[in-house]
Amino acid sequence: QLECLSGVETIGFERKCRKLCCYWQSFSFRSIGMTDKNGILYGIGVGPGEPGLMTIKALNTIRSCDVILLPAASKEECYAYKIAYEVCPEIEEKSLVCMPFPMIRDEEKLELAHEKNYHVIEDYMRKGKCVGMLTIGDPSVYSTYLYMHHCAVEAGFQADMISGVPSFCASACRLGISLGKKQEEIHIIPASYDVQKALSYSGTCIYMKSGKHLKELLAGLRVQQAKGRKFKAYGVANCGMENEQVYLGLDELEGAEGYLTTVIVKME
Repeated sequence: QLECLSGVETIGFERKCRKLCCYWQSFSFRSIGMTDKNGILYGIGVGPGEPGLMTIKALNTIRSCDVILLPAASKEECYAYKIAYEVCPEIEEKSLVCMPFPMIRDEEKLELAHEKNYHVIEDYMRKGKCVGMLTIGDPSVYSTYLYMHHCAVEAGFQADMISGVPSFCASACRLGISLGKKQEEIHIIPASYDVQKALSYSGTCIYMKSGKHLKELLAGLRVQQAKGRKFKAYGVANCGMENEQVYLGLDELEGAEGYLTTVIVKME
C-alpha cells in the first residue's frame, strides 16, 4: 500500500506514524511511573539585543538549565546567545546544542524539520534534563520556540515560557514614542503578512523583521501618502545592539537594511 502513495501522501502518512509512535512511547513512560524523572523545557526570551534588558528570571533560568539550545547553526551565528553571554558568561560552561530552524514556506518540509528538532529535545527531557531554548525578544511573539513548546505539551512534558522584552517595545522606547494611547489600535504585522492589506489599518502598525519586504512596504506607504493619507514612519534596525540604526521618515528608511529591522507607522 505504501508504494501506491504519492510523495505528499507518503510524507503525511509517515508523519502520522511518527506521531503515533511518540504517543505510545510517551504513554509507556507514564504508565511505568517515569514522569517524575522527566525534564522541563523552557523558552527563554533574551530581549531585543541590549544585554541589560534581559530579566533576572531569564538569567536564573539559564543558570538552572542542564542544556541550552541555540536556534542557529553555530553559537557565533546566534544573536540570542551573544546577548545572553554578555551578562551570563557562565553559559559557555553549559552543554550547548546548536539547532538551526529552516526559514522556508513549504509546510510539509517545515513540519518535518520541527519534528526532527523536537525529538532531540525530547531525548534530553526523557533523561531528566532541564532544557532551555534561547529566543530573541519574547517567546510568545512570532517565536520559533513556540513549535517546540506545543510539541512538548502535547507529549505530556512540562514547558514554560520566560518572558523577554519584545523588539517593538524596545524600539518605541528608543524612538521616544508611544505605541498606543487612549483608543488607538496597535497592529503587529509579521514579515510574511501581505503588506498591502496592512496599509488600510488605522492606529499604530508595527512591521516585524521587515528587512526583506521593506521596499514593498515603503512603496505602499508612498502611494498612501500620495492619496493624502497622513502618518509618521520610524524604523530601528538591530535594536540595542552595537550596530543599531535609527531611521526617521520614509526617506531615511530607504537606506535601512538588515533582517532585524522593525518599522513603526503611526497613522494620523
